[in-house]
Amino acid sequence: MNIKVLLKNCFPFIYLTLSLVVTFWFISIFEIYIKVTNGINLPNLTTILAYQLLNDFGTILAIGLLSLPIYVAFYFIKKTWSATAIKVLFFLIIVGQFALVKYNLTTLVNLGADILGYSIDDMYTTVTASESLSYLYFLPFIIFPFLYLGINNLMLKYAKLNTVYTVSAILIVLFGSLKWIIPDASDSAYQNKLSFFATDIIRFQTNKNAFNAANLFYKKEYPLVQPFDATPDVLAPFFEIQDEKPNIVMIIVEGLGAEFIGKNQYRGFTPYLDSLIPKSLYWENFVSNAGRTFGALPSILGSLPYGEKGFLEMNPLPSHVSLVSILKANDYTTSFYSGDESSFDRKINFLEYNGIENVIDINKFGPGYVKTKENSGGFTWGYPDGEIFKKTLSELDSKKLPRLDVIMTLTNHEPFDFPSKKEYLKKVDQIIDSNKTLGISKSEVNTYKDIFACLLYTDNSIKNFIESYSKRPEFKNTIFVITGDHRLIPIAQKDKLCRFHVPLYIYSPLLKKPQSFKSVSSHWDITPSLVSFLMNNYKMNKIEKTTWMSSGLDTVKKFRNIHTIPIMQNKGSINDMIYKDFLYSNGDLFKINENFEIAKVNDGAMLKAITDTLNEAKRLNAYLTQKNKIIPNSINIYAKPAFEFSKQDLATIKKLTKGLSYDEIFLLAREFAFNKERNKAMLLCNYILNESPNYADVRTLKGRTLAWDNDYKKAEIELLEVVKRTPYYNDSYLALMDIYWWSNQDLKAIAIAKKGLKNKVDTPELGVKLAQAYKRTNKLSLANKVIDSLIKKHPKEKELIKIKKSFI
Repeated sequence: MNIKVLLKNCFPFIYLTLSLVVTFWFISIFEIYIKVTNGINLPNLTTILAYQLLNDFGTILAIGLLSLPIYVAFYFIKKTWSATAIKVLFFLIIVGQFALVKYNLTTLVNLGADILGYSIDDMYTTVTASESLSYLYFLPFIIFPFLYLGINNLMLKYAKLNTVYTVSAILIVLFGSLKWIIPDASDSAYQNKLSFFATDIIRFQTNKNAFNAANLFYKKEYPLVQPFDATPDVLAPFFEIQDEKPNIVMIIVEGLGAEFIGKNQYRGFTPYLDSLIPKSLYWENFVSNAGRTFGALPSILGSLPYGEKGFLEMNPLPSHVSLVSILKANDYTTSFYSGDESSFDRKINFLEYNGIENVIDINKFGPGYVKTKENSGGFTWGYPDGEIFKKTLSELDSKKLPRLDVIMTLTNHEPFDFPSKKEYLKKVDQIIDSNKTLGISKSEVNTYKDIFACLLYTDNSIKNFIESYSKRPEFKNTIFVITGDHRLIPIAQKDKLCRFHVPLYIYSPLLKKPQSFKSVSSHWDITPSLVSFLMNNYKMNKIEKTTWMSSGLDTVKKFRNIHTIPIMQNKGSINDMIYKDFLYSNGDLFKINENFEIAKVNDGAMLKAITDTLNEAKRLNAYLTQKNKIIPNSINIYAKPAFEFSKQDLATIKKLTKGLSYDEIFLLAREFAFNKERNKAMLLCNYILNESPNYADVRTLKGRTLAWDNDYKKAEIELLEVVKRTPYYNDSYLALMDIYWWSNQDLKAIAIAKKGLKNKVDTPELGVKLAQAYKRTNKLSLANKVIDSLIKKHPKEKELIKIKKSFI
């Protein structure tokens, strides 16, 4: 077949490809229209649209070139199949492009390699939190593919072949030239979503191969290990040192960017936090080490590297220490409080590795606390900030001093809902009318009114908590550390730095004097400085070596940066770095001024220096985490994993669980337990619990399995652990009642049943087992009383009548 004939037979493909270009352009116009109607400020709208259309064309050109061999192959197999195959392929591409646009409309960032760091469950949780899934939500996914078919039909009907070839050639030359002439058009803000997605994943895989630990070696086997005194005690000069060790309260505020604090752009909606600035040690130019919450705990509490997709995603976790494990070893009571599932982002795995004593999450609130209402899709993150702080206060009396209390807030996140929201929306209106110093217009406030109401609510929740805490006797010996996990996403970012710009407060009655600092520090610096301060000034078990990723907080008042701060914006992407007074971001270089504003610069020497430094940071990160070289086990006396599996165990697990979800593995473990293959059942239970420690059904099955083998002591330990973790879960109480019956421990049975009833475990079976325990201890009157109350609640249950008669 000669070239002329091939070109003639390829005209349907050209039409299909040009139709895809036009469809992508319609999707881009739709994206910009939605952003504008949502009140998002898009400066230079014409430029943004032009750049996006330019990048769309470039993406389709690449797709066309990659798809052409497929078209030709099908053409030679069967001519009628070729166009159909390309239509199906392009249909899928359109759906993928629109899905990525929807993600960007929700988060205002492009989806890339971070998708590799989230499970299907985590992604579903995040999407349903931000969007209510309905028929209307999915309608555009149908409209755009059919729009594509309509455009293609119109082209086939009205466009002449020679004209199509000519226009195609002109567009290729024109857009190719513009792409070359205007390098700014390649910025991620304008990139085609599908192109960004693909190139970011390719870059992730390239980096993964380039920084493979098998090829990495350091002269110093453990590069982070250094003498304890290498971290200076910079906090002591600001504090009155007491005899007793101070309590530490760490408040990590969801979405709290520095732009919302003090005199910054979105000021006016955090009055209490603003009032703490002149009473605290306050770092104005402070940054998070990650662009999402997954990076907060390991960076703030451990000054730890990132791993491949975030430190929390590593399984097993590399050997490490943290503020939690160090303080626990020094007689601190360690607790973590949140309103959501602590298993989300594997927070609980990290906390339990470090020996946290108390984890209070969504499973432990119980009656008297109000959840955030479900959205139309039935999703709720859990308990809002006011309830989290209320729960924290209710728990303090039962925890001995000194304490480390870590509190993660929740509300300042999509869907920005909370109790008494109407009241706070009115407060936003009052601020608009009365505050003449707002940094943004009334219309912009109204665009993000829900978010500013959330900020007010969270700010007031923190105020109520600290004011209530101040009435407690231990307040005078407590240090509050307050920071944001990252800057919230849905309000458009003014530049590439503000995503990571968060405040840091250290507030305490122990402070001699407040002070504000312009010097740059990060989440990595908090724990090194706190540990140095506590070890140098209080009776603590001294540590000789440390393994921090940074050197501690900088307390110089003027603007400077002595730290090298690589940043993982999303899971799997270490493409940003703060180095001296420069920000490197995805190949671009920016100068940072003392107001923490940036301006793009062209400095080849600095760009090379910072690129080399970032590559070395990636290399070190891979070596530390992939080779487990953060800390030698010989000096890690603080933390150890919950479960350790032999090579044989891992091989068995791999064989048994291939292709199965954790729920399916649980069902398999239950089948093994019922069939008396107890070793396999226990191995699979431990495997699941290593990943999801709060999986109540699994831990209950483990307890029951131990009981079936007459190991009542270990069974009791496991089942009581279920009650501790999920006190409102029915089956653990019933399982405990069984083992207490089988082991003749009726007094324990009565006590656990009473605890279950107190926790509103309202199942007739628990009442029956309690009544039977009373009977076995010859307390017939109490047994009858329980049965009578059950019959009153469930008059149609004939089995209850039989049980009552058996007591006679």
